[in-house]
Amino acid sequence: MLTPLVSVLLLLGLLITLFGAVRRVRLWRRGRPFAVNVWAGLSSIRRRYLVDLHHVVARDKATAHMHVATAGGFAAAMVMLCIIYLLGINSKAMHLLALIACAVMLLGAQLVARRRWQALPHLSTGPWMRLPKSLNVFAGTFLLVSALGLFGIDSLPSILLVLLGIAMAAGMAEMLLGLTWGGPMKHAFAGALHLAFHSRSERFGGGQSTGLKPLDLTEPHLGVAKPTDFHWNQLLGFDACVQCGRCEKVCPAFAAGQPLNPKKLIQDMVVGMTGGSTATYHGSAHPGQEQQPGQQAREKGGCVGPEQSLFESLLNPETIWSCTTCRACVEECPMMIEHVDAIVDLRRYLTLEQGATPGKGPDILENLIATDNPNGNPPLQRHNWAVDLHIPLLSEVKQTDVLLWAGDGAFDMRNQRTLRALVALLRRANVDFAMLGNEELDCGDLARRLGDEATFQGLAKANVKTLNQYTFRRIVTADPHAFHLLKNEYPDFAGNYDVWHHTQLLAELVDQGSLKLEPVHGQSVTYHDPCYLGRYNGGYEASRSLLRAIGIEIKEMERSGYRSRCCGGGGGAPVTDVAGQRRIPDMRMDDVRETGAEIVVVACPQCSLMLEGVIAPRPEVQDIAELLLEALPKQVKHFQVGEVEAS
Repeated sequence: MLTPLVSVLLLLGLLITLFGAVRRVRLWRRGRPFAVNVWAGLSSIRRRYLVDLHHVVARDKATAHMHVATAGGFAAAMVMLCIIYLLGINSKAMHLLALIACAVMLLGAQLVARRRWQALPHLSTGPWMRLPKSLNVFAGTFLLVSALGLFGIDSLPSILLVLLGIAMAAGMAEMLLGLTWGGPMKHAFAGALHLAFHSRSERFGGGQSTGLKPLDLTEPHLGVAKPTDFHWNQLLGFDACVQCGRCEKVCPAFAAGQPLNPKKLIQDMVVGMTGGSTATYHGSAHPGQEQQPGQQAREKGGCVGPEQSLFESLLNPETIWSCTTCRACVEECPMMIEHVDAIVDLRRYLTLEQGATPGKGPDILENLIATDNPNGNPPLQRHNWAVDLHIPLLSEVKQTDVLLWAGDGAFDMRNQRTLRALVALLRRANVDFAMLGNEELDCGDLARRLGDEATFQGLAKANVKTLNQYTFRRIVTADPHAFHLLKNEYPDFAGNYDVWHHTQLLAELVDQGSLKLEPVHGQSVTYHDPCYLGRYNGGYEASRSLLRAIGIEIKEMERSGYRSRCCGGGGGAPVTDVAGQRRIPDMRMDDVRETGAEIVVVACPQCSLMLEGVIAPRPEVQDIAELLLEALPKQVKHFQVGEVEAS
């Protein structure tokens, strides 16, 4: 009889799947504690899956349709089959609904197969190549079962019953057992729980969460060396990886031929967590590089364990140091995995426990400790760029409307031009502003991204102590890295301020009519989105509104906005200087050249330095403040930023 056979197979499959789920949860729970609200998390899965996750998936319409048909069809089919064969609610209507669900899933399976046949380089191979077959077998078999039930056919010849049973078992092996025991479908089970217990729950519902979490420096072990050093829900997040390769496609380090492949990195974490074989990952690699992770592990027998150091068994430290922390991988990940958090955790171990910061890292960190700036400049020279501008100091005036944060651009002659242009614009708009002068210390961005949490916390606490002595309404800076830290990471150290990027303040001044500008004619311009202003803080529109205000039609690069390519200057990448096949800023300048623009406008001192370091001939690089200075009305063109009277 068909009905008892289907009932037994479904029940057996669900029981084995449940046993696998318990085993999987135990693997995750080996990680460090992380407090979560279990019931609130579980109740949020539906909204987070249908809204937040699909907001990312829907950026690729074809993939979204494929996923809705396949996942939706499978979920609906399983519900209907359980109702019919396990709860015994056996009616034609139920069989019809099950048939429709299986048909939708079967359509999705064809879309999956077509995507796999395209052999896209970023898609993982290996077990993933059998997924279309498994989908087809499950959907096709239960489509037939549902059709038989719809027409009331329950008796079949023994040979047909055996063949149908084998087909059902084969389909369930991947689609049910694979949910918890391993294989392509594992991402569905882990992914749902990852959404429920995400380490950054603030990201859901349209929120942002990009600040690094503080490290307790009193703990006996700092950073992450082995898989069990991660929080348990980070391990869960790694297991949620669908190996779609979106992170790989947008990673600037991978495109430059450096060792980092974010998809491979996450799969390495899974291998380390499960103690599995290093042959479980199949993905893209650069010519001449290993395609599968764990060369050292294979030499030791092909397996690694959750208590082994990742750097002894799986990871080359250069992989970790290649990251620019641009968050392009995180932005593109449909499962909302936090690659950058994992990378910084691993860096913290290398820097704090091993003292193994590469390149110029040790010298830079020593300079930050000794002189409060990366290049070892005398601290008393921090305010020299403004000596002729007579900018009020907070130590003298005690309070102001706007506190102008100079950042380490104050030591660089190129970026001093940006600061001086900004001062001129603020004065032209009659803004009440002051500076800390030599009281300002490095914000600590570079130290923190290099894993030196101790130095960062020392700088942050010292800056907060200074800032809290004075009264001001908001902080404004032309450095997106300082902007991000002051806004999103200093609150963990009692530094709660209203922080603005200079493009945001200038846009407000233009909108209010306080800053009047004239159209700039004859300039062909594109705009480069800084990672720490855009992806980290959603700051895309202010810069563009300013350019439109002076009559410039932006020639947008193909990779702009949230998909902007990193300049290569973040995350300490210029310091660690990991070799690749190309330089990231060269690739970004190629993006600029494709637009035909003569000027690339930037809004970050790191971007200015990196893009101006590209060998000429190339388009001119200008900060938006410099361009706006040229757009001041003719009657004030004579204004020089050093002339106090011009205010």
